[in-house]
Amino acid sequence: MGRIFEVRKHTMFARWNRMAKQFARIGKDITIAVKGGGTDPASNPTLRRVIQNARSINMPMDKVESAIKRASGRDAADYTEIIYEGYAPHGIAVLVEAATDNPTRTVAGVRNVFSKHGGNLAASGSVSFQFKKMGVFRLKPEGINQDDLELYLMDHGLDEMGESTGETGETQIVVRCAFEEFGHVQKALEERGITPISAEHEYIPQVATELTEEQAAEVMALLDKMEQDDDVQKVYHTLA
Repeated sequence: MGRIFEVRKHTMFARWNRMAKQFARIGKDITIAVKGGGTDPASNPTLRRVIQNARSINMPMDKVESAIKRASGRDAADYTEIIYEGYAPHGIAVLVEAATDNPTRTVAGVRNVFSKHGGNLAASGSVSFQFKKMGVFRLKPEGINQDDLELYLMDHGLDEMGESTGETGETQIVVRCAFEEFGHVQKALEERGITPISAEHEYIPQVATELTEEQAAEVMALLDKMEQDDDVQKVYHTLA
């Protein structure tokens, strides 16, 4: 099992701002999960997954519990999940995943970031074909026989498995599956007693584009600004 291909990391804004953004993103994920399946993680696998992701970013459990309580209240926001497509400078394809209670505000903000950084918002379907939606699980390698796990997961929807590194350089095992197989792989890991660092869907680029460092810096400036938008959950791109 070799190293798995991953595109360049691009979150550059300050650590505390990034943490606040991550907490806000998880809060929206909790609201969407609770509205879709209730407040009990035991019977709501989506909520269970989001809580695990909250742990992976060290979100305090009291904040998680408060978010669940708010999400079950009458005044909880109704978020619409929207995918925007566009291009950064030098032809880099970008998918912007948003969760918003005001789509008019959100599309204006996304369009503004594209235009101010040399990119453009594109029509639906013009970029998405360059990505594949996949379930992605990140695991700590300690105590895991990787060859054995790979063979086991092949019977439960595994697409590919390899090693990568986390934000602080630590080694991680990355497990990918077709998005439709997400629940099967999640259940298989639970049955093995393996708790992922995180379990999410991601849009994986089919082909990544190499740029010079100067060109890449222009793209990264757009991606970084886009991630800071309050309505944006995640940003995917084809920059190698």
